[in-house]
Amino acid sequence: MKIILRAGGIIRSGPEREMIDDYLQRARGLARGTGFLSVEEQQIDLRSAKSRSDETTTLLGDVSPGAKLVIFDERGKTPTSRQISKTFADWRDDGISQLVMVIGGADGFEPSAIPPGTIRWAFGPQTWPHKMVRMMAAEQIYRALSILARTPYHRD
Repeated sequence: MKIILRAGGIIRSGPEREMIDDYLQRARGLARGTGFLSVEEQQIDLRSAKSRSDETTTLLGDVSPGAKLVIFDERGKTPTSRQISKTFADWRDDGISQLVMVIGGADGFEPSAIPPGTIRWAFGPQTWPHKMVRMMAAEQIYRALSILARTPYHRD
């Protein structure tokens, strides 16, 4: 299974960029050994989108029908790191070829443009800056793979 972290907006430099890159690089190092094909980030420029609906379509419109789609939404479920790890493993074992995890634009996702079957996850009820959400998502991808690899990174 290929894991894609897709986000609205471009982060070129700064401490968040360094942390995102670090966690994704670490995740890539564990991917093959845990049965995943790759881990990648896709930064989507949303400046030409004129509405929340346009942003949502730009972010979600080309996700393949067989992919698992997870959007980060403040109203989503808040799985534990172990639950995320188990979910990744279940999807991998079920033959899902692609997992696309999406962080929306500043105004979130247009509900009517979200495909049926989309999974919603949240990092709690707080409001987080998008750069931090991207960093936390990258870290959770790494953490999930490190749990599957049985590294000492995650402690209960």
